Amino acid sequence: MRKENFDRAKQDYEKWGINVDEVFHQLKSVSISIHCWQGDDVSGFEVKKAELSGGIDVTGNYPGKARTPEELRQDLEKALSLIPGKHRVNLHAMYAETKGKVVERDELEPEYFGNWVNWAKEHGLGLDFNPTLFSHEKAADGLTLSHPNEEIRQFWIRHCIASRKIGEYFGKQLGTPCLTNIWIPDGYKDIPSDRLTPRQRLKDSLDQIFAEEIDETYNIDAVESKLFGIGSESYVVGSHEFYLGYALTNKKVYLLDTGHFHPTETISNKISALLLYFDKLALHVSRPVRWDSDHVVIFDEELREIALEIVRNQALERVMIGLDFFDASINRIAAWVIGTRNMIKALLYAMLMPNDYLKQLQESGNFTERLALIEEFKTYPFGAVWDAYCDYMGVPVRETWLEEVKKYEQEVLRKR
Repeated sequence: MRKENFDRAKQDYEKWGINVDEVFHQLKSVSISIHCWQGDDVSGFEVKKAELSGGIDVTGNYPGKARTPEELRQDLEKALSLIPGKHRVNLHAMYAETKGKVVERDELEPEYFGNWVNWAKEHGLGLDFNPTLFSHEKAADGLTLSHPNEEIRQFWIRHCIASRKIGEYFGKQLGTPCLTNIWIPDGYKDIPSDRLTPRQRLKDSLDQIFAEEIDETYNIDAVESKLFGIGSESYVVGSHEFYLGYALTNKKVYLLDTGHFHPTETISNKISALLLYFDKLALHVSRPVRWDSDHVVIFDEELREIALEIVRNQALERVMIGLDFFDASINRIAAWVIGTRNMIKALLYAMLMPNDYLKQLQESGNFTERLALIEEFKTYPFGAVWDAYCDYMGVPVRETWLEEVKKYEQEVLRKR
């Protein structure tokens, strides 16, 4: 029955010139950067740990949180086995393995990520990276690269320089460039009396961090903006306008996080504008609920619009898609699987739209047919094609993956 449904679906799409087999071939080459921090509630493995800070909050206490690097990698392997395609894993600096030695963040070296690299090689994965500029005594007041204390600011500059070197190491070892992304929590809870000076310091810090050229064959630099956060409700130093200007001027990748803008503002509308000026863009896809709350990605309208903007503008090789959510109220492996499968599902949905024809309708002013077709395609037999794609990629079809997660929970997670 499933094959019959797929065969009929293929015929429906082929009437519009959409070759489903070619779509499958194209989609399987897309790699999503899956964030490691969903598996351990953004705890990391530092010997000297600080409380989670920087506007980041993880709620819930579902059993089975990863407590060690080995457990986290084991959980990632399980999640990846249920997700179609070959993907990447995104690390934060706080996931270094120092063998019980206290290593300050500005002293981190590639060797502390050797186990991650060996694991990535074994599984054919790429790695991405982020300096960790939160949950630290030198970020306790919510300021890092814009800090008025020069000693503290230089500490974070050194940390980001070290992080770029780690990214370069990943790229050299794995044969695929590492995206090293800088995000900072810097800002003020109440109305600032001076917005310019902190931004001047941030710009100077970034200039120092990026002073040394690193071959983009190995490491690609990105900067990530934010509107507001807990503790920085009134002012964030690294705003959209600040980082957009900095990235354009300094030829860095600009990273858009779906939760870092006004509640009614969408990043799908920004992608086409930025593609005019940037060779590459990066995304952190999450789901804000009223604010930047990093809920698990669902197959909603904005996710589909993001995918459509990437696909119909032929930007799959220009937009680096990463995920960024964390939920401790549900099974953490299920969260990875749900969110990543939905991102891939949205890309498939976009590839199964008659995008070129819809563009022609718009250019000719035929808005009636454009709207009619967009709405009709929402109920085309997309589900049958998604099922066939999962089968084609050798992963569970529909909700059957959930049984494997339940089994893993009983046999592994609840014994921790």
